[in-house]
Amino acid sequence: MKRKIVTLAHYYTIPEVQQMADKVGDSLELALYAKNCDADVIVFAGVKFMAETAKIINPRAKVILPDMNSTCSLVTMTDIDSLKKWRESYSDYEHVAYINSSAQHKALSDWIVTSRNVADIIAHLYSQGKKVIYSPDRNMGAYLNFEYGYEMPLWSAVCEVHDKFNKEELVKLMNSITGEKYLISHPESPLPVLHESHFIGSTFSLLNWVVNFSGDISAVILVATEDGILYNMRTARPELDIRQAPIYNGCQCNSCPYMKLNTVASVAAAQREERGLVIDYLSDEVMAKAAIPIKRMLDFSL
Repeated sequence: MKRKIVTLAHYYTIPEVQQMADKVGDSLELALYAKNCDADVIVFAGVKFMAETAKIINPRAKVILPDMNSTCSLVTMTDIDSLKKWRESYSDYEHVAYINSSAQHKALSDWIVTSRNVADIIAHLYSQGKKVIYSPDRNMGAYLNFEYGYEMPLWSAVCEVHDKFNKEELVKLMNSITGEKYLISHPESPLPVLHESHFIGSTFSLLNWVVNFSGDISAVILVATEDGILYNMRTARPELDIRQAPIYNGCQCNSCPYMKLNTVASVAAAQREERGLVIDYLSDEVMAKAAIPIKRMLDFSL
């Protein structure tokens, strides 16, 4: 009997890989799709924590990450033993963890969030009188604390891509642009960059903002997030001048090196089940514990 193979690709992968996928989306979209698809094999063109999440919520499927080195700085910068001690020091707090985290990290959490639903979930917890700690993304946590007046204790890790966006170079570039201009930013970016932004939102929300843009088509739209999404934005609105925000003088290219490990060749090999990291190393205990906060998020988001 032929096995059903489903390929998922994140917006940050290269266009050629996205074209190989059955579903392209952000972390929330792909998690929901992985949960509900009836695949025998899921090839996840993304990074390791995404493939782990797919395995946790769809344990019957064989999940393959095309390149075993596709990780995330938010994961590599987080020592699990230190995180456990930090979490224990706030034992009466709800631990909200960003989906950009390892399975072991998720197993120490009460809620998982994505950049699309984080504000709503934390607001929900505060409305119930809960106290909240947030991990692992320091920049996103700082933005939430500033924007909503929270005083959440924060773990200290960053996305190495978004953390490079630079306010000084950004202001210099914006001042050099005559006419209408906009900055839209992902909340993983540093707070000084977010202060300059006209819109702040998840990967999906940034794409949606561009799709629905009704301003002057001669305007320049600067985007402070990983450059992969610019392909989707330019495909949707080819008439617009869409550029990535600068990170330092002379450079306006900022790619996630781990996402770009998903090549046409590696994804094709994974689809043939000839290559890639099979997510079969998670213990039953870790999967069961991590599934609880993930399920809370998915139920909240439906």
